[in-house]
Amino acid sequence: LISLPENAKVMEPKTLANATALVVAMTSAGRMLIFPAKDLPALSKGKGNKIISIPAANAKARSELLVKLFLISGQASLEFHSGKRKITLKPEDLQKFRAERGRKGSQLPRGLHSNVDIVVVEPEHNS
Repeated sequence: LISLPENAKVMEPKTLANATALVVAMTSAGRMLIFPAKDLPALSKGKGNKIISIPAANAKARSELLVKLFLISGQASLEFHSGKRKITLKPEDLQKFRAERGRKGSQLPRGLHSNVDIVVVEPEHNS
């Protein structure tokens, strides 16, 4: 049984196969945060962890939500599709989005703020 705040929804659980994985969280406001999965503590009694900071008023009004959550390797690239536009962020580009768990994250590049259709994880980036 899960108790959720008003207007909250459950996301699909993710399986952590690699302890060196990075968590990528994206909000509907066009913010992205990347942090090491090892920074997520295991809490007792089913308590939850704050992954990315969303102001309580925005969450309650559903004006800003966590929309994408996935695990990547440190060598992965992310390919963003927005309409006919495609932008690839390489591992060195993703460094600007790395911060501590629970922070609000950094704004995605212009054009990706609120209309990302698909995000493709490219497991290894060859320079």
